[in-house]
Amino acid sequence: MQATVKWVDGKMFLGESGSGHTVVMDGPPDHGGRNLGVRPMEMLLLGLGGCSTFDVMSILEKSRQAVTDCRVELQAERAEGVPSPFTSIHLHFVVTGKNLKENQVKRAVELSATKYCSASIMLEAGGVDITHDYEIVETP
Repeated sequence: MQATVKWVDGKMFLGESGSGHTVVMDGPPDHGGRNLGVRPMEMLLLGLGGCSTFDVMSILEKSRQAVTDCRVELQAERAEGVPSPFTSIHLHFVVTGKNLKENQVKRAVELSATKYCSASIMLEAGGVDITHDYEIVETP
């Protein structure tokens, strides 16, 4: 896996993934940015959310659950000072569908957290306290 991050100007950077996709990152005005892109630490949080939701959806699809929507809401705390790494992150999954089995949703979230989500496992190994929960929304 590879990526390139190129400085544009001020505190703006253009990231390009090895698969050819680009993203703009920028800082807030009080740090010299123009607020025209995602903050780098927000990118890390988004990556964790994407990685874990990818796993949860893959597991639920394999268990033939009729999911119509799935999102994860992430809340993160950071240490004071510089550097200010994440100290804790909570992932709240909201899984919507028809006749979803709670044990399958619970299993998918647990497997992502403990076995499949590389981002989550890496952050935990670095000392970040990561917690998970879920809710199921039934569609008629």
